[in-house]
Amino acid sequence: MNLQLNKQGPAKMRKLSQQNLVDILNGCTILGAGGGGELDEGLGYIEHALSLGKEFKLIDIDTAPDDALLCTPYMLGAISAMSEQQERHYARLPRIEQPAIMLAYDRFQRYLGEQFYGTICCELGGSNTAIAFYVAAMSDAFIIDADPAGRAVPEITHSTYYFNNLPAAPIMLANEFGECFTCENVIDDQRAEDLVRALSIVSRNDIAAIDHALPAAQLKPALIHGTISKALRLGEIYREAQQQNLDVARAVAKEGGGYVAFRGQVNECDWATEEGFTTGNIHIQGSGKHQDSSYHIQLKNENLVGYLNGEVHTTIPDLICLIDTENGCAVTNPNYYVGMVVAVVILPPEKEFTSPKALSVFGPKYAGLNIEYRPSVA
Repeated sequence: MNLQLNKQGPAKMRKLSQQNLVDILNGCTILGAGGGGELDEGLGYIEHALSLGKEFKLIDIDTAPDDALLCTPYMLGAISAMSEQQERHYARLPRIEQPAIMLAYDRFQRYLGEQFYGTICCELGGSNTAIAFYVAAMSDAFIIDADPAGRAVPEITHSTYYFNNLPAAPIMLANEFGECFTCENVIDDQRAEDLVRALSIVSRNDIAAIDHALPAAQLKPALIHGTISKALRLGEIYREAQQQNLDVARAVAKEGGGYVAFRGQVNECDWATEEGFTTGNIHIQGSGKHQDSSYHIQLKNENLVGYLNGEVHTTIPDLICLIDTENGCAVTNPNYYVGMVVAVVILPPEKEFTSPKALSVFGPKYAGLNIEYRPSVA
C-alpha cells in the first residue's frame, strides 16, 4: 500500500495520500451495502480539507493513549432527495456557511471543555466515513483505524457501541440552518436513535451528530479494529480492476471473502422516504447463467434482504452490495434505475455482528422476517 509514515506523532501513525483517501472511500462505498452516503459528497469533504493544506493522519486504536478523548461524528437521515414541496417548506430558513458537522464539533469541545484526540467513523460509507476523516483533518486530530460496524447500517443501535452498552450521550447535534441541540441523560442507544432521528426529520432529513465521546480505554475493546485499512485494500483492488478492465464484481467478491450471487438488469424498482429512512425495492431479471431467474433486494437505507426467485437468499448482517457492471461502480441507494445492468455481490459481516445480541437488533427479524440468520454461501 502507498502509505507514507509521518514521523511526527504517535507510533504506527500513517499520513494518508490523496490516492489512499480515494481508495478508502471507494472501499467504504462498496462496504456500505447501498448506504453510508454518497461518494461524491465524501470526496468533496476530502478535497476541501486538502485544498486547505490539512493532513489526514490514521492511527491504530491501540496506539491512542488510554485517556485520549475520542468521538464519533456522522450525518444521519434519509439518503433520498427531498420533494419540491418539502424543499419549499425549508426555503425560508437561513443556511450556515460552514458544514454542520464542524459546528457540532466545535460546540461539543466547548461543552466538554476538552479537545478531542481523534475521531471514529460511525460506519463505513462514501460520505459518513469521509465526515469523520474531515473533522479530524480540520482539527489536526487523528483518524482511528476502527469503527463500530464494519459496514453501513440504518440505526444507531446497529453498532458494537450498543452491543457493549457504551453510552451515546451526551450527544451534540447541528443542522444546516445553524440550529444546535445537546442531548443529555439519554438512557441508551435505542432512545438516542429515536431522538436523533426525530431531529433529523425536522432538519430536512439530514443532521450532523457527534456521540460516544469517551476515553480510548473504554472504546478499544468495543470497536472492530483495522476496518479503515480493510477498506483501503478493497479500494485498491477495486481501482486496479477498473484500470485493467477486469470483472470488478468478481475482484471485489474475492478480496472481500464473498461471492457474486447474481447478474442481470433492473426491470422494476421503487423508493420512498418513511420516518427519516429511504425504503425501497430493486427487482433484477437475470442474464447469462441467471437468465431464467430473478433477484429482489429489499432496502432501508442499506440493502437488507435478497430474494432469489421469491425465496429468501441473503439477509443482514451479510452485506448485499450492488455493482453497476457497465461502469464498475458500487450502487448507492436510491441511485438505481430500470435498465441498469448489475451484479449482486455478497460479502460476510464482521464476526461482532453475528453474536446473539447483534442478531437480535440487526438480523432477519429487523428486516421483518420470522427466520433465524443463516450465513450466505455461494
